[in-house]
Amino acid sequence: MKLIRLVTAGLLAAVVAGTALQAQAQVQAPSQPDGKKVLRYAFRVAETSFDPAQITDLYSRTVANGFFEAPYEFEFMAKPARMRPATAAGMPEISADFKTFTIRIKPGIYFADDPAFKGVKRELVAEDYVYSLKRHYDPRWKSGNLYILEGAGILGLSELRKKLLAEKKPFDYDTPVEGLKALDRYTFQIKLADASPRFLYSFFTDGSFTGALAREVVEFYGDKIGEHPVGTGPYRLAQWKRSSQIVLARNPNYREVFYNEDPPAGNARLQAIAQKYKGQRLPLIDEVHISIIEENQPRWLAFLNEEFDLMEEMPADFASTVLPNNKLAPNLAKKGLQAVRYPRADVAVSYFGMENPVVGGYEPHKVALRRAISLAVDVDREIRLVRRGQAIPGQGPIAPETIAYDPKFKSVMSDYDLGRAKALLDLHGYVDKNGDGWRDQPDGSPLVLEYSTQPDQQSRQLIEQWNRNMKSINIKIEFKAAKWPENLKTSRTGKLMMWGVGWSGGPDSDTFLALGYGPNKGQANHARFDLPAFNKLYEQQRAMPDGPERNAVVADAARLMVAYMPYKVHVHRIFTDITQPWVTGYHRNIFVRDFWKYIDIDLQVQQRARGAAQ
Repeated sequence: MKLIRLVTAGLLAAVVAGTALQAQAQVQAPSQPDGKKVLRYAFRVAETSFDPAQITDLYSRTVANGFFEAPYEFEFMAKPARMRPATAAGMPEISADFKTFTIRIKPGIYFADDPAFKGVKRELVAEDYVYSLKRHYDPRWKSGNLYILEGAGILGLSELRKKLLAEKKPFDYDTPVEGLKALDRYTFQIKLADASPRFLYSFFTDGSFTGALAREVVEFYGDKIGEHPVGTGPYRLAQWKRSSQIVLARNPNYREVFYNEDPPAGNARLQAIAQKYKGQRLPLIDEVHISIIEENQPRWLAFLNEEFDLMEEMPADFASTVLPNNKLAPNLAKKGLQAVRYPRADVAVSYFGMENPVVGGYEPHKVALRRAISLAVDVDREIRLVRRGQAIPGQGPIAPETIAYDPKFKSVMSDYDLGRAKALLDLHGYVDKNGDGWRDQPDGSPLVLEYSTQPDQQSRQLIEQWNRNMKSINIKIEFKAAKWPENLKTSRTGKLMMWGVGWSGGPDSDTFLALGYGPNKGQANHARFDLPAFNKLYEQQRAMPDGPERNAVVADAARLMVAYMPYKVHVHRIFTDITQPWVTGYHRNIFVRDFWKYIDIDLQVQQRARGAAQ
C-alpha cells in the first residue's frame, strides 16, 4: 500500500498548494492561439489509426468522429437517447420485417479538400457509403468491426468475401451484391438476411465505423490511409505527431449546421445552454488540440496550470480531494471550475484467454479455477483504494445506460469470498504439490498466471491489488507491461493469457453481449469465449424487438457469461469531467463522441484569467 499512500499525499499537495507544484508539471501542452477558439485537453491512451476500417479503440474512434459522418447521429442533449439525421435527408425507410433499410443522403455535402481530389470539390454521394461499408469486408484492412456487419447479415457480402479469399483474389468492390447498393446518386439500400430491429444503433451513429470515405482518397493513400482521414465532418486533421499530439481544425467545407437541442425538462442548466446557442452555426470552436499524457498526475497538473481547458475523466486518484462527497471542492469551485459527473455504458473487465492452456477451457476444473480467481478479487477494496469510489460493482457484462441493464440483478461476480475460492481450488486439484508454497495445476505443473498491463499509475495500483488478491489464495501471478496499442494488437491475435480493459458502447446491450459471441473472436471477443448455448441466446436476442421478452433472453446469456467466467467483470465506472471557467456549453452525452462541435470558448473570460495569472 506504500505506493497508494505516496500518490494520495502528492495529490493532496497538488490541490492545496497548486501553484508551487504546477510549475513542476513536465507537460508541453499547446498554447492557445490568439483570436482562435481552441479546446485543449489530453487523452490518457494513445490513438492507433484514423481509418474507420481499422479502428477498434475508443480514443481513435473519438478523434475519427470529428472527420467522418454516419448518416444519423444522437441528439446532444436528449435523454433517453434519440436519433436524428446527420448527412441523411430524413429518417430511413424501414421495411416491416426490419430487413430492408433505404436511406437518402442530403445533396450538397462536400468532403474536406485533399490532394486526392486534384483540385475538384468532391460531393458526398450514396456510393461513398456503399464503398465504405464494403471496406470492412476487404481482408486487406483487417477490420476489427467486421463481426458487427456479418452479424447483421448484409446479403451477399460475406459470401463474396469468402469466395475471393478461397480464390486468393483481392476484394472486388465493383461486384454487385443484393444487400448493399446505391439506388441513385443520393440513395442507398441495405438488405439483411435476418430481422434487425436495432440496426441503426449498430451502424449509423458512429462515423468512425460507418462514416463515408471517398474511394479515390483510399486508393491515393493506400496502406497509409489511416494517416490521412478525409471526411465530411466539422473538422479536418491539421497536425499529428503519433502518440503525442493531435490537432483538429475547422473544415472549411463543412455545410451549414446550426445548434438546435432539446434538453430534458427540469434541467435548468442545459435549458439555458440550449437557449444561448440556439441557431448558432456549428462547430462553435475553431480547433481541438489533443495531447497524449498517460500518467494521471502530470495531466491533472497541466489542467490546474491552465494549459488544458478540459480535464476529461478526472483520475480517480484525485476524487477524495477534488470531489469530496462527489461535489467539486470549494477552492476549485471558487476559481470558476465546473464539474460534470456521469455514468457511462461501460464495463471494466479482466479477461481469461479461453484458448490458453492454463486459464482457458470449459472443463469443470478450468471453470472452477476462473471462478476461484474471481472470488479472490476484492472489488470493494479496488473501488475504495484504486478507483476512489468512482465506480459501482459489476454483476455481469451488461452495462448501465443500456436497454437491457437491470440494476437489481445480483450475481456471484462481485462476491469476495476467500473461503469459497480456496475450497474450489482444493476440490479440483489446484494444490501445492511441490511444497514451494504456491498452488500447482492438477497435473502437477506450475500454476503461474500472466497478467498483461500498461506502465501507467492506475495500472500499477491495480497490479498491486491483483498481487495481493492472488497471494491470499496462494496463486503465483506475474505481470507483463506494454503500451496499450501493443497489448491491443497482441490481444486480437489471442496471445495474452489475461488482460484488464474497459469496454464502452452505445445504448444497445448487444454491444456488451458481443464480448462473448464465438464468431467475434479476435474482434470484440478478446477472451475467445465460444459456448454454443451462449451463441444461440445471443443470436436469438439479436432478432427480437425491444421489450421484456428480449431482456429476459439477454439476462440468460449474461448468466452464462457469469457462470463460465471468460471475463471477470470488476466495475462499471463513473466519470467526472472538469472544465475551466471559459469553457461554456459543456455537456456530456456518452453516445456523442464528437462533442467538441457543441462546446464554446469565451475568449474574454480566458483573457481576463491570463491577465490575473500574470
